[in-house]
Amino acid sequence: MGDRSGQATGSRSRSWLGTGLRRPHGWTWSEVRCDILAGVVLSALLIPVGMGYAEVSGLPPVTGLHATIAGLVAYALLGPSRVLVLGPDSSLAPMIGAAIGATAVADPDRAVALAGVLALLVGGWLVLGALARLARLTDLLSTPIRIGYLNGLAIVVLVDQVPTLLGFDVDEESLGAAAGGVVRGLRDGALESEAAALGIGALALVVVTRTWFARVPGLFLALAGAGLAVWWLDLDVPVVGALPRGLPAPALGGLGLGDVLGLVPAAGAIALVALADTAALSRSMADEVHEVADDRREMIGLGAANLACGALGGFPVSGSFSRTPAALESGARTQLAGLVGAGVVALLVVAAPGLTRHVPSAVLAAVVIAAVTRLVDVPGVVRLATVSWTELALCLAATLGVALVGVIEGIGIAVLLSLVAFVAKAWNPHTAQLGRVDERKGYHDLARHPHGSQIPGLLILRFDAALFFANGPAFSRFVRASVAAADQPVRWVAIAAEPITDLDTTAAEELVRLDDELADAGIRLVFAEMKGPVKDRLVRYGLGERFAGRHHPTIGTTVTAYLAATGTEYEDWTDQPG
Repeated sequence: MGDRSGQATGSRSRSWLGTGLRRPHGWTWSEVRCDILAGVVLSALLIPVGMGYAEVSGLPPVTGLHATIAGLVAYALLGPSRVLVLGPDSSLAPMIGAAIGATAVADPDRAVALAGVLALLVGGWLVLGALARLARLTDLLSTPIRIGYLNGLAIVVLVDQVPTLLGFDVDEESLGAAAGGVVRGLRDGALESEAAALGIGALALVVVTRTWFARVPGLFLALAGAGLAVWWLDLDVPVVGALPRGLPAPALGGLGLGDVLGLVPAAGAIALVALADTAALSRSMADEVHEVADDRREMIGLGAANLACGALGGFPVSGSFSRTPAALESGARTQLAGLVGAGVVALLVVAAPGLTRHVPSAVLAAVVIAAVTRLVDVPGVVRLATVSWTELALCLAATLGVALVGVIEGIGIAVLLSLVAFVAKAWNPHTAQLGRVDERKGYHDLARHPHGSQIPGLLILRFDAALFFANGPAFSRFVRASVAAADQPVRWVAIAAEPITDLDTTAAEELVRLDDELADAGIRLVFAEMKGPVKDRLVRYGLGERFAGRHHPTIGTTVTAYLAATGTEYEDWTDQPG
């Protein structure tokens, strides 16, 4: 995922402020009305999801609403996308919970302060990354890793929320212990029937409406219906309770420098995941609404949203894969829809915080479970299994790392394994011996075309990687083995060098040793299609004169030079352009 900061055009490329609020042809009342209606509909999703992800993060439900309000307003002012919706997210919530740890249970106020600092740090990482043009960092999260860590996150959240869904508590922290606690609770009859009935019923309602009645706000109906049931029937079940009255406000007190520094690594990991998710969503939405995606400006908008959340009692946010399509389907045209949604949520917090008084905790758990099931990508895992066992292993390692070691640590392990896999592939790349194939233009891998032909005395070899310290010896071994396996004496070895994009000093020294060894055996080493920058490196290493006259622009001209230099007659080769 590259930095596309230079692709935006027109007014979007000249101004950083309010781009998401603009209409390319100006405003009309019908479009304003669509945005207002979309914002009102969107608020029905913002409220339960915000509260639910706050719960997953180990924070009071109201902090999810604070994060929703602050994130939407800040992104509307500074974000580049007209339709992207920011807010608490299922992929970040477990990471936030892991970062603030057991503090959430012992001291909720301190947990809120830590979450705010975490959001400030995430915002800082993103803004600094945008200024340094580091949007490419999202490339570290390859598709197998993304599928793996999202599946792992889903497992962690599901195991954590199932006890609440069924009306009992499990105190164990590790995944295995928590899963065991769920089994013991069910075996020992800890299930609370009324809470479980409400929770399972709400989960069923959400799943049914999401599957067959997409326009019905199942999440909102589940919360509202369960709250009415608890109030009307006077049920004795754990409830969310009334929200604290008031708009988002600073809540960063009581922390020291050590608390802040301890959150820096977690903030970096959360920033990377938030950027990867938001940039991917921004690209897909840009295609739908005919915008140009801009990863660098997306970092600025996302960073500003997180800074606002941190300053106003929230926690880290990112682009939402559920609320953004919902806003678009509801008719949203600009970020005005997000501002209206934030206004409706703010009105709830200020004027009617008691509306959540009777909402059962089990139903909130059902909302969370329904949301995180969207993270699970079983078809993606099956697809990886059919195309690459290496990528499947990376995916499963990410899943197990997140589930068993820890969310942030697991993602770090997965990224490290991905880099190791990349180095291993470059360490031992694909190699080929090339020859002619009847009725095909060019030169082809003889391992794939065993009936191809070769010129007597000429080996054309290809090494599909940059030459560096780790694979230089492998390159030499490949050339030696090819010479040794030739069925007649070799006079020239021609390296089809187009795939060789770089050459370091260690590999250059290996190349010199190989050249000397081949020369002692009476074999000339030449190169075809070597890139200019690689030739420049040979000159910089003092090898320009040594290999002067041995570079040819194509394989075909190399063959022609060989035939002329050796007097070999092989008309089948000379009459075909290379």
